[in-house]
Amino acid sequence: MTSASGPPPRSEGAVGWGILATGGIARLFTRDLLAHGHRVHAVGSRSAASASSFADACGIPRAHGSYEELVADPGVDVVYIATPHNFHAANAVLALQAGKHVLVEKAFTLNVAQAREVVDLAAAQGLLVMEAMWTRFLPHMREIRSWIRAGRIGEVRSLHADHTQSLPLDDTHRLNDPALAGGTLLDLGVYPISFAHDLLGPVHEVHAVATFKPTGVDGSVATVLRHASGAVSTSFSSSETRGPNRATILGTEGRIEIDATWYAPAPVTLYDSGNQPTDHFEEAVTGRGMQFQAAEVERLLGLGATVSALMSPADSVAVMATMDVVRRRIGLRYPEE
Repeated sequence: MTSASGPPPRSEGAVGWGILATGGIARLFTRDLLAHGHRVHAVGSRSAASASSFADACGIPRAHGSYEELVADPGVDVVYIATPHNFHAANAVLALQAGKHVLVEKAFTLNVAQAREVVDLAAAQGLLVMEAMWTRFLPHMREIRSWIRAGRIGEVRSLHADHTQSLPLDDTHRLNDPALAGGTLLDLGVYPISFAHDLLGPVHEVHAVATFKPTGVDGSVATVLRHASGAVSTSFSSSETRGPNRATILGTEGRIEIDATWYAPAPVTLYDSGNQPTDHFEEAVTGRGMQFQAAEVERLLGLGATVSALMSPADSVAVMATMDVVRRRIGLRYPEE
């Protein structure tokens, strides 16, 4: 899809990035941007001191003491939003209204209503908005899609993935704070759910169970999804314990196994129906691998386009719709809803 009314096309390498927020994920993304030749023009924070400290540490030319100043900066073409989940929609709207393209950290928004609001505004403005589901852009995911399209495992029948980590238990930590939309689903569970959408398509049936932490946030979530194709996906996500973090895709003529950690650059092996390995893919990736989503943004802007086939706005809306149903199944509601 080509933008009809947004800013003119930019050549790759000419795009100026603005980093909105200065937390850990913002630092990781910025590190990958700088290490791979992308131009980070500015950073913005609610605190001038925090923005200056981040800019000094990363060698960023401009530091802004408010998000409003960041999105008004004429040197910023794309705003990367790295705030807690419950601020994603408002921050995206702020940037879009200022005429900036937007890359929003996953989960895209708090709920599907917010997702539709952001997507509709971007379309009306002729601007790019994309969810920073960096896993979709990694080389091993490209190879997996290629194998499936070629029929290497026959018809896909099921997918299983877990995302389990041992994260801070402190009640005051962002991940355990209901007021900041803490919990496992939005931080970790979004990965396997988005992965299932990517490979198996739309979801028609949702089952889920969960355990909860003392603060009321979800500590573990298990899902069973039936997709339009008839395939079934399962997932288990937890912030209380670390598991194998592997994934398996089963077909009628074989399977694909992704070693730990499946959602990051990882080795992938294809097995035939006789349980024999027939193909293997492994590609060395420098950094964390978040640069691939940035390259996709810059590629699209160089074409004057606003929609990625790998992570479209419609995909993000669909994933958030599934996540909303998961929350209804487990009885989870965020304070501001």
